Amino acid sequence: MDRTQAGKYGADVTTVGKTIQLVTNGIKAHEYRPAEVDDEVEIRVRYPESYRSLEQLDNLRVSTDKGMVPLSNFAVRTPEQKVGTIKRVDSRRVMTIKANVKPGILVDTKVKEIEEWIKSEANIDPAVSYRFKGEDEEQKKAQAFLGKAFGVALFMMAIILVTQFNSFYHAFLILTAVIMSTIGVFVGLIVTGQPFGIVMTGIGVISLAGIVVNNNIVLIDTFAHLRKQGMNAMEAVLRTGAQRLRPVMLTTITTICGLLPMTLQMNIDFITREVQMGAPSSQWWVQLSTAVAFGLSFATLLTLIVTPSLLMIGANVGSFFERRKDRKKQKKLNVSIKGSTATPAE
Repeated sequence: MDRTQAGKYGADVTTVGKTIQLVTNGIKAHEYRPAEVDDEVEIRVRYPESYRSLEQLDNLRVSTDKGMVPLSNFAVRTPEQKVGTIKRVDSRRVMTIKANVKPGILVDTKVKEIEEWIKSEANIDPAVSYRFKGEDEEQKKAQAFLGKAFGVALFMMAIILVTQFNSFYHAFLILTAVIMSTIGVFVGLIVTGQPFGIVMTGIGVISLAGIVVNNNIVLIDTFAHLRKQGMNAMEAVLRTGAQRLRPVMLTTITTICGLLPMTLQMNIDFITREVQMGAPSSQWWVQLSTAVAFGLSFATLLTLIVTPSLLMIGANVGSFFERRKDRKKQKKLNVSIKGSTATPAE
């Protein structure tokens, strides 16, 4: 731009820059925030798409005090190399590539595809390292946090159970039921065709652990109480299953029925007496409710079938070691009697 020549027409750099923006990114006129969006939307003014080209720059006219003046009177357009920008983070050169996935496609799936492509076909120099950020990074942070939270919860449960039951085996049974109940969570996600959400599904698994622990505590505590009364293991197991069937089933049925509307994405409006399926307000909780509902259904089978069986196995193993100990004591007693040289008179 020839500033001297432009000054004759009353044009300056700012006016020319705004005129060129009509062909490029547009001039920002205002901002608008729609009702359903949190971020503001910019309102920009620019030429129609058919007029946004390099040739159109030569036909631009600048509005000045002397009227509309052709831009070519004091400006010349010549191709030049683009000025590059080098970005560094922690003294290392970085380049950022941004992209979004189409609706209905999981980010994790695309990240795995890109990683496989980079390792097999991209032929990137070994000196170049890459790292996925954005949603993938946030997902890994949430996964690490929930993993630690679940581990701490299991550790605290183990300490409390060992101190209360005074038995490592009983505490092991309860924690095993908690871990195995996650099988029901994965089965439920497969049946409903939902992805494993790190945040909501993870919170559902941790919530499920509390209910599973409660059901198993009720069962094992009853078994231990009957054993202290002198009842044999088989009868104690059968009595425990019969007495605690109703409390365990009531807990399971009431919990699942309470979560069923969220699992089915059902929204009930009591004021207008309308029932909507797949409402936006229910989509946020569907993964959590699905994890708890299916996980609790599977955990109930573990509580009523597997836990009594493991209690019986533990009692049988304990009886086996007690009998073995009694045999050793009996053998030592027989050896001591046979090895004595004293006469009856002595």
